[in-house]
Amino acid sequence: MQAFTAHRDLSTPDEIWLCEHPPVFTQGLAGQAEHLLQNADIPVIASNRGGQITYHGPGQVVAYALIDLKRAGYFVKEYVFRLETAVLKTLAHFGVTGHRVAGAPGVYVRPDAPFDHAIRTVATAPGQKPAPPDFTGLAKIAALGVKVSRHCAYHGVALNVHMDLSPFSRINPCGYAGLQTTDLFTIGVDVGWSQAADVLGNKLASTLSP
Repeated sequence: MQAFTAHRDLSTPDEIWLCEHPPVFTQGLAGQAEHLLQNADIPVIASNRGGQITYHGPGQVVAYALIDLKRAGYFVKEYVFRLETAVLKTLAHFGVTGHRVAGAPGVYVRPDAPFDHAIRTVATAPGQKPAPPDFTGLAKIAALGVKVSRHCAYHGVALNVHMDLSPFSRINPCGYAGLQTTDLFTIGVDVGWSQAADVLGNKLASTLSP
């Protein structure tokens, strides 16, 4: 991924890599050691992506979106928005309503009502400082972390499909103590890894297109 980005030129096509990792914790550039609460057997790897600590493991679709942002015509903030949009569209494909949380990149669901189409919103009055992220009633189903080098983005997003969620209890996911995590299976969507990866890959390809 880093080598691909370092050696690509103006004519190199963008790529989306879909994979499944063995159990591993990754610490982003903003990662803090205290957010790893306990660990005995899972490797901890330092990553050059943005963000803090997260967990990758079997049953999770990890999508690396290798995009030339300058050629695509948008900046990193919109790139992040489009990554989230692709996940929201993937969830919608399976009948699930996803939510954004202001100030906390990623995608969330309501475990008690994952198929409720009401969108959860948090309003901020004009001139008011944004409130801290509010995760009330939500659980994180997709984590996001990116890196940009020479106008080219890499890393991407991880969608929890059907996995052992217990390792998340050993960390403060993305640096937030007590943040719940979930997966598609837990909220009632029994879908295989390959099908979820295929849908996510297609949604990313269409959403990230200029």
